This record gives sequence, structure tokens and C-alpha cells, in this order.
Amino acid sequence: MGKNLLLVGGGHAHLTVLANLRAYQEAGHHVTLVTPADYHYYSGMGPGMLSGFYKPSECRFNVRAMAERGGGTFIRGRMTSIDPREGVVHLDNGMAVGYDVCSFNTGSLPPPKMAGIGGHPGVFAVKPIENLLRAKLRLEEVLATGRSPKVLVIGGGPAGVELAGNACELIRCGCSVDSEADPDVAPDVAVVPGRGLLPRFPEKVRSLAYRSLARRGIKIFDGHTASRLGDGVAYLSGDLHVPWDVAFLAYGVSPQPDLSRFGVATGPKGGILVNQYLRSVSHPNILGGGDCISFAPGELAKVGVYPVRQNPVLHHNLLATLNEDVLEPFTNTEGGYLLILNCGGGRGILHKGFLTYEGQTAFWLKDRIDRAFMKRFQVSGELEEE
Repeated sequence: MGKNLLLVGGGHAHLTVLANLRAYQEAGHHVTLVTPADYHYYSGMGPGMLSGFYKPSECRFNVRAMAERGGGTFIRGRMTSIDPREGVVHLDNGMAVGYDVCSFNTGSLPPPKMAGIGGHPGVFAVKPIENLLRAKLRLEEVLATGRSPKVLVIGGGPAGVELAGNACELIRCGCSVDSEADPDVAPDVAVVPGRGLLPRFPEKVRSLAYRSLARRGIKIFDGHTASRLGDGVAYLSGDLHVPWDVAFLAYGVSPQPDLSRFGVATGPKGGILVNQYLRSVSHPNILGGGDCISFAPGELAKVGVYPVRQNPVLHHNLLATLNEDVLEPFTNTEGGYLLILNCGGGRGILHKGFLTYEGQTAFWLKDRIDRAFMKRFQVSGELEEE
């Protein structure tokens, strides 16, 4: 007798599952996808979408079409609670969905730890990635008035560096085509990085990031933090006040949702605690991948490369769990990963092991890698969409 597989979230780690739903159907199982939107945007191309280098259609997967064309059921909604004993997930639309096996790929969000950020139309968290499309439209609205927008990026990690550089590029290009704007005026972009840019990276990577931002006139408030966002003014440590029209929140992420409230074991930093098979250590019929998990054999960085690597393993193990077959361990965690930052303007910073450099070649390589990944899973006519 077939079983019910429930996929909560349509993120990177579920793409191989969605592309192979026929295998589940042929085994007699039914698959349901629950996610808040019809599309999933690829985080690696988000900053490029902000600057206008990529069209939205180039950066997203139509997960609804993937689910429905594969014979599954798509439900637009967000999980509010789970009853692991009964095997039921409750949604914000009032639905209750039962499952035999459940898999989470719900990602992460910045923690709302700053006062004054709620409800302001000019504040955009770095995740979900579609927020960057909304931020682009907001910046273009200001540019359309003939004024160069003031941009504030709060956070100095990879996302903060990429957002600052690509916001700068969007404004520079917008000013150059606006007859009332002065293209010689440097875009007004500021970064509040706390401990500094890329504090967990080698000094050479950090130095290149500082140089990349500084040579375009981007202000870096090194050592400062933002305590509050007022209406058009950010209040920083040291009694500094910085004006802003658009603010990006890029100061870290927390796994979503928190399942510890429902008796599911979580890691020390949150996230579903899973073993080497990407299976919950407390509930064998719950699996997951990406930012929403905590990998018990060793915590993984919250970077897109790991959910991409988890894709085939999670697919195999979900089908094996449904069929009561042998599981496959996820072992692709050694040797680090290739980091390429999109700094805007067709330039990037590449780092892998002892190799670190900045330039156009780095971004060219990143663009090729990202487009190749998209091509594997854009199987629903995304590139033909407006």
C-alpha cells in the first residue's frame, strides 16, 4: 500500500525530489508540497537580480508546476504546527495535512532583533530571496523621482557584501540613464558590519572585500552596530545617525520553523537535528535539508552549496524510507567549498583553500556555475515567463 510523503518547503534541497516525482508515483506513493509561494528563488543569484544583471525568470524555479506535472499535490501555505505522533501538519490557511513521511526544506530567516523594523515599507530582510525583487522596485521608485536613494546594509557577512555592491551597481546604472541625476555622484550606500566585514574569513578575503566596496565610495561603519531604525534615520552605536531610504537586514539567519515546541529534537543553534542520513534523531519519519536542519555529525555553514549537495541524498533517502529500503549517508562535507561573492559590476571575489582573488574572472565562473545549476531544474518553462 502506498504512503503519503509531505514536503514542507520548496527549497534547494527538495529540487531533485520534485524533478523525480514519477519515481514516487510509480512506487505507489503520493507526494504533497506545501510552500508559501509558487516559485522558489535561488539565493546564489539574488544579489544579481537586485542589480538587474539577472531577470527574475532566470533566478527562480516554478515548484508548483514541478509538483503538479509530476503527479503531486501543491498547497500554497505555511506550516504553523506539527503533531509528530499523529503525523499531521497544520497550516496557516486552516488546513491539516497528514503524512507517513515528512521532509523539511524551509530555510532560514534573519532574527527580528532590532527595534523599529516592523512594517516599514523600505526595510527588506535578505531572506526570502524574493524580498530583493521588492527592494529593487523600491529603489527604482526613488530613482524615478530623480533622486539617488540612500541605502543601508546592516550586516557584514557574505550577503551584506553582495547586497552593498549590487545596490551600488543598480543605483549607478539608474543614475546614468536618468537625465536629472548626476552620474558622477557616487551612490549613497553604507554598510554597518558590526565586528567588520567577513569576520570568519581569511584576512586576504576580508581585505579584498573592503577594497571592493571602498573603491566605489561605499561607506563602511566598521565596529558599529545598528540599534534602531527610525523613520529615515538609523541609530548606530557611538551615537551615530545615518540616513536611509532602503535598508537591508543581513545580520545572520536562524533556522525556520522552530520544531522544538512540538517535541522534535533540534540542534544547539536551532534547526531539526538530523543524523548522517538527513533523518531526525528523534523522529525517523521526519527528514530535511538546507538551512532548516542541524547536522549532528558536524554543524554546516548556512551556504547554498550544502542543500545543493544534499539534493540527491535526500531524494534517495525519502524514497528509501517510504519503501523501507537502505539509506545513503550524506558525506559531502569535507574539503570546504568554493566561495564566490558577487560584488556587482561584473566582478567577484573567489576563495577556495589557498586560492583567493578578485576580478571579472571570478564572477564569470560564478555565473557559469549558477546558470548550469538553474538549467538542471528549470524544467517548467521559467525562462519563457515575464
